[in-house]
Amino acid sequence: MSHNLIPWRSRLDQPLDRPARLALLLLIIPMLLSFLQPLWRIRLKAPQYPYGLTLDIYAYTLRGGHDGQDINEINELNHYIGMKKIERGQFTDLDWIPFALGVLVLLTLRAAAIGTVRSLVDISVLTLYVSLFAMARFVYREYVFGHNLDPHAPVRIQPFMPVILGRKQLANFTTYGIPGVGSVLLGIFVIGLVAVTMGELTRSERRKDRSVPSAEKRDSSLAADQAH
Repeated sequence: MSHNLIPWRSRLDQPLDRPARLALLLLIIPMLLSFLQPLWRIRLKAPQYPYGLTLDIYAYTLRGGHDGQDINEINELNHYIGMKKIERGQFTDLDWIPFALGVLVLLTLRAAAIGTVRSLVDISVLTLYVSLFAMARFVYREYVFGHNLDPHAPVRIQPFMPVILGRKQLANFTTYGIPGVGSVLLGIFVIGLVAVTMGELTRSERRKDRSVPSAEKRDSSLAADQAH
């Protein structure tokens, strides 16, 4: 079985070609720009708030609309139904997400400079894991906010799942959850990285196929020489 793995190992150890290295450098740009844009937006609309209330979630912080006043309004509304106050300290995942994205940027730079197909596969797997884990943590955090309600709140409601994606009605409030520009930029990085990885794996396979006939031809020539 180990003999069968040797061709795969040799393919994974091949250096990246120049177009792949250039593509990796270009993909770093949307990753860096994602720090400047919100990853997710929560928006509330009701008759008493004709302009709506917005909460933008960045990779490292929270920002409310109308110069931050919307967070105060949202927290006031949450107080009546017993939800915890929305504060930066409650979102502990925002402490490690910038670090994780920074590591991915550094690993991508390294792959663009001296990387092999193996290192590109490793980065792709790590990127997918970080993306899925961060999204799962966000969904879990929203679940906790909607289910850990104060039983002594002025207004008693049943525990609920806050909106993640799409539209949801709660009393006279319509809430919306939509990906922000930051998530779109991260999506470009992830999809581009996976595409480059698949392209390099395919290229290494074609290179292997071309090398097999050449190796067989050399072996035949050597055998013929020995026969003479």
